Parts: sequence; C-alpha cells; structure tokens
Amino acid sequence: MAGVRIALGYGSRALSFLLGGIVLLLAGFSAATARPPADIAATAFELLGGVFLGLLGALVLITLYCWVRLLQQPGGDVAAARWREAGLHAANGIATLALTYTLLGISLGIGELAGQELTPQTVQGVIRGLTERFSLAFMTTIVGLPTAAVLRALLSVSTAQLTPGAPLPAKPLAVRFPEGDR
Repeated sequence: MAGVRIALGYGSRALSFLLGGIVLLLAGFSAATARPPADIAATAFELLGGVFLGLLGALVLITLYCWVRLLQQPGGDVAAARWREAGLHAANGIATLALTYTLLGISLGIGELAGQELTPQTVQGVIRGLTERFSLAFMTTIVGLPTAAVLRALLSVSTAQLTPGAPLPAKPLAVRFPEGDR
C-alpha cells in the first residue's frame, strides 16, 4: 500500500509539471499571437488531432514521471540509471511518434491524391485535402522532435548534476600551427 501511495505522489508531481508546462505554453502562444488560449487549443486539436496529442501527452507524462523519480535517487545509484534509461526511452518514443505521424500524413495525402481524378473543377478540392494532410505531417514533426530533445536534455543534465564526481568532458585538442603556416 505504501508503494502505491509513493507512486501516486510521484505521478502527482509529474502531472503537475505537465499541466504547468501546458499552461505556460498556452500563455506564451496567447501572448505572442494575441489569441485566447481556447482558440490556440482548438487549433492544436484541429492541426494535430486528438490521438496524436493524447499519445504525446502520455509519453511526456511518462518521461516526467521518470525524471521526478530520477531526482529522488541518490547520485550514481543503479535505480537512478534505470529511471534515466526509462525516461530516455519514453522521450525517444516521442520522436518516433512524431516521425510516424509525419509519414502517416504524407501517405494519407498521397493516397488521397491517387484516388482522385484531377480536372479543372476538382483541382481546388484535391489541393485543399492534400495540404491538410501535409499540414498534419509536418506539424507533428515540428511539435514532437523539439519536445523529445528538450526532455532528453532534461534527463541528461539532471543525471550529470546528480552524479557526484562525474568526469568532466576532455578539453578539445589545441591545434598548433607552425609559425610560418599562418
């Protein structure tokens, strides 16, 4: 029972970070575009789709849960390494999800184009459908890849900060030129 209570506590913290991040993103986009947050959220659901956003949210939540657990482990601990690896896999899952949806959007667009007859009367509708599918394809990449990169960096930097006595990277090699070659 205590294990469930502890897991729920960590889950609550991770969910707080996720919801706080969403609020900050909506506020930032709202300030930048002068649009209300409800319009921004509706546009996100329209462009990206509820399934993509749901899967993305689940993977972000898993990554944040692993990060919260990582922060609670003693530095260099085996459990910390496990939580870091699990978090990195979830963050990599976000990149995979984004690229999968990119290919899906492109495939749907090409499939729609292949199934339509192009005449001067239908070209406008075909192009509209094609751009809608390609918009899905590229927006999932634009959202997913940076999200995955930020979460991977969060895990890696936190691990480096928590590990006492971790070796620093070697200094770059100095390139020395003979005096006459400059």
